[in-house]
Amino acid sequence: MTVSQIAADVNLTPQAIYHHIRKMRDADLVEVAREERVDHFIETYYRATAEVFNLSHGEGQSQAMAEAKTQEAIQGLAKAGFSVRVDPEAISRIVELEKRMAVLGEKGGWNDKIAALEDVEFFVRQEMAHYAQLLTIDEKEFAEYVDLIREHRKLVQSLVEQPTPKAVAKA
Repeated sequence: MTVSQIAADVNLTPQAIYHHIRKMRDADLVEVAREERVDHFIETYYRATAEVFNLSHGEGQSQAMAEAKTQEAIQGLAKAGFSVRVDPEAISRIVELEKRMAVLGEKGGWNDKIAALEDVEFFVRQEMAHYAQLLTIDEKEFAEYVDLIREHRKLVQSLVEQPTPKAVAKA
């Protein structure tokens, strides 16, 4: 859409839309799709740079949303050739384990410092936070982390059977 089309659609001025478009271009959320000459003007059409954006705000998602995403991910493994079953209690426990693993090592304010690095790409910041977590947990917390990973793995294994070699070849 053009700035004018977006402005009409959301009932804002073209100047306000252009301001937001410029910010979104700087953040690589939108890009120029094409440009067309209309009389003495050049109309610029913009499009999203991704099919889906996953935005979150606050401390995270609700338990129900986390369970729904986890269930969808487990069920999605069937498309890769795994035999899958759904157990709401196991999925709920998986979410609890993931939350517990995430909070281990949150001392020192590293997450806030890393999140503030605007010149570092989002997924790189996520990896940095994971490395900071591994570097800052003490031995007792690390042992708990390893135990949580083991339990997490067992729960996922209880829901998913390994694919047969034939199924892997088809995928």
